[in-house]
Amino acid sequence: MGLKKIQNELGRRLRDLRLERELTQEELAFEVKISRDHLSNIENGKFPINIKTLYKLSKFFDVDIKYFF
Repeated sequence: MGLKKIQNELGRRLRDLRLERELTQEELAFEVKISRDHLSNIENGKFPINIKTLYKLSKFFDVDIKYFF
């Protein structure tokens, strides 16, 4: 699986979790201390996510980090 495909899948799963919890991008970005623009780029597969942010998101959503892959 290529990097772009992984980024797209991770972004889709992140967006799904955010929408399930009825959170805006602004609300989630605030909780994990990143900008809304950065979150949007992650959700759209435009930016790779760093491990620190991925860890914060997995803790916030109470999912195993493997969920995103």
